[in-house]
Amino acid sequence: MDNFKVIYKILKYLESAMDYSEPDYEPISAAALGLTEERWRLLMKMLTKNGYIDGVVLKQYMRARITVIRFNPEITLRGLEYLHENSMMKKAMEVAKGITDIIPGM
Repeated sequence: MDNFKVIYKILKYLESAMDYSEPDYEPISAAALGLTEERWRLLMKMLTKNGYIDGVVLKQYMRARITVIRFNPEITLRGLEYLHENSMMKKAMEVAKGITDIIPGM
């Protein structure tokens, strides 16, 4: 699966989880997303390091595997902005595709 699609799914789920005091994180697990544990951990590391999510503590000793110390993710304002921007881009692409479908030769 495309990494950006996975990131979008994770952020979208965390945005919907804002309505619950104790969300179920199974839908964003490595298995549910069809990822290896290592890729999932690296994506969590990237999302945390870049400020899209908070509440995840990861540790990596030297070149060893990344270990999840705490997992209680929450989407941040930056993560919400990412979702908003990507939703707007998706809508713009759908409109552009619709125009090219209507007008031949574009």
